[in-house]
Amino acid sequence: MTELSQGTLKVAVVGTGAIAHAHAQVLALDPLADVVAVADPSPEVRDTFADRYAVAGRYDSLDALLAAETVDVVHLCTPPGLHRDQAITALRAGAHVVCEKPPVLSLADLDAVLAVAQEVGREYAVVFQQRTGTAVGHVQGLLADGTLGRPLVGVCHTLWYRKQEDYYAVPWRGKWATEGGGPLLGLGIHQLDLLAFLLGEWAEVDARAFRLDRDLETEDTSTAVIRFANDAIVSVLTTALSPRQVSYVRVDTTLGTVEVEHLYGHDARSWRLTAAPSRTGGEPDAAPAAWSLPVDDEPSGHTPLLRAVYAALRSGEPLPPVAADPHRSLELVTAIYASATLGRPVTKADLAPGSTLRDGFLHGIEDLRRATRT
Repeated sequence: MTELSQGTLKVAVVGTGAIAHAHAQVLALDPLADVVAVADPSPEVRDTFADRYAVAGRYDSLDALLAAETVDVVHLCTPPGLHRDQAITALRAGAHVVCEKPPVLSLADLDAVLAVAQEVGREYAVVFQQRTGTAVGHVQGLLADGTLGRPLVGVCHTLWYRKQEDYYAVPWRGKWATEGGGPLLGLGIHQLDLLAFLLGEWAEVDARAFRLDRDLETEDTSTAVIRFANDAIVSVLTTALSPRQVSYVRVDTTLGTVEVEHLYGHDARSWRLTAAPSRTGGEPDAAPAAWSLPVDDEPSGHTPLLRAVYAALRSGEPLPPVAADPHRSLELVTAIYASATLGRPVTKADLAPGSTLRDGFLHGIEDLRRATRT
């Protein structure tokens, strides 16, 4: 990757809805990042955003923006169905791209975007902010170096609540062609990404998908059992139907239990590390000092992620672990949908380059409909 100038970076934000504010607020903290332009097809939404953050350049499309402006970084805060083409357009215009999750709608699309990024010497950073924060970095390190023992079993729950009449009233949501999937891709991918950040590569997925209550093309609930390459077994439940919302990831190892319980973001208070008891049925032993969570705690979120991404862009270094490997969670989502559609376990070999399963989920929509309640 080419090192960027150490001067001020010119930034564009494409899509000025709710999530774009999280980006703008972090960029406002960086004295060497200047949001010079925004693009959104809605003049009202665009101008409200641009007025709030004092952005001069205002356009109705990415193409119009790039025709008039020269920018170093483009932030994509648009619906998922637009990400592939917009990312490729921005990369070919010479800009790095920071994209909200999900990165694209299929592994084939991700292959295409990353190929262009490599060709033009630019980066494609995807926002998976659950990987960030002081606590998760500490825990990931303890799992990676064996301090917490060997991972055995786990749980990954995304129990969220999204109403038909507001959340799914947005035209592009809940449709295969425009959102790419249901709660699994749009919501649960956060916890799946965190799970994979903690446990590494996966090996096999056995899953089912259901449409229990919401009027969608996609599922509203899914279940899966994931076997990771390290042989850990994790049960996954993702739904948009849970009024008491919670995000919960748990990993039980040979030496103890790691848990994080939160909703949309975590800090050290969200995590709990419990040592195994010295004898069956006994109270947990005192956790070793090395397990202690950092005192100087930074929560997860866009702030640490974008700070790390911009540091890498300025230095020319590879993207940091908190923004690298966007394929990992998208592979898990793909495998879960594929397993639910095909009615059999899916392995990494099933998703190898050249597999039609990399093309997305549309090919299996009729099978999925028959497998769910209508």
